[in-house]
Amino acid sequence: MDARQKEQYLREYSIMKSEGKPFFPYAVLKDSVMACIVLAVIILMAVILGAELGPKADPTTTSYVPRPEWYFFFLFELLRIIKPPSIVFIATVGVPTVCMILLILLPFIDRGPERNPLRRPIATTAGITVIAAMAYLTIEGALAEAPGQISLKVPPRYEAGKLVAASSGCQGCHKIGEAGNAGPGPDLTHIGSRLPRQAIARTLINPTAPMPSFAALKQQDPQKFNELVNFLSSLR
Repeated sequence: MDARQKEQYLREYSIMKSEGKPFFPYAVLKDSVMACIVLAVIILMAVILGAELGPKADPTTTSYVPRPEWYFFFLFELLRIIKPPSIVFIATVGVPTVCMILLILLPFIDRGPERNPLRRPIATTAGITVIAAMAYLTIEGALAEAPGQISLKVPPRYEAGKLVAASSGCQGCHKIGEAGNAGPGPDLTHIGSRLPRQAIARTLINPTAPMPSFAALKQQDPQKFNELVNFLSSLR
C-alpha cells in the first residue's frame, strides 16, 4: 500500500466512523439478543429432543470401545496418523497448538486493508487450508472403525479367529479390511493369498520386531492360536 492508498483508506475510515453507530449499546444489545436466541433454541431442542447420554458407565466391562465426540474426530484421526508413542505428544499438543498460534497471528501477518478474499491470498489460503484439513480429518475419523472391531465379512467358521485378531490389538499396526492402521505392519486384508497357513503360523510365533510374539498364546491356548491362524489364512 502506497502513501496515496493509505491516505484514502484513513479518510474513508474516519468518515465511516463518524457516521457509524457506537459499539455500546448498539452492538452489545444486538449480540446479547442473538446470544439469548441461540441459548433459547438449545434449551428448546434439549427439552423436545432430549440428550443422548447413553448407558450408565460400567468400570468393570472389557467390551467398551471409547470414541471421541464428533468435534474431536480430527484429533482422533491425527493420533491414528502419528503412530510412534514417542511423538504422540506432537499429535495431541504440538500440531494443534502451532496451528492455533498461526491463526491467531494471521491478522498481524496479513495486514492489508482489502476485504475481497481474492485479494488477500495469505489469509484466504490459510483459512481454506485449515478448514479443509479439519474437515478431511473429521470425515476420516468418523468413518474409521473403532479399535477392537473388525467388520470384514468372513464365513461363520472363522468368526472365532476374527474375534481373537480384534482383541489382540492387530489393528494397531495392520489394516484388516477397513479396520486398523496402514502401518508400520503390512496390510492383512489379503494375507492368505500371499502366505500359506504354515508361514502365517511361523510368523506369529517368530515375528519381526516390533510385532509381539504369539508363542505364549500357542502354549496357553492352542485352540485360540489355531483359530487366529485359520482366520488370517482365509483372508484372500
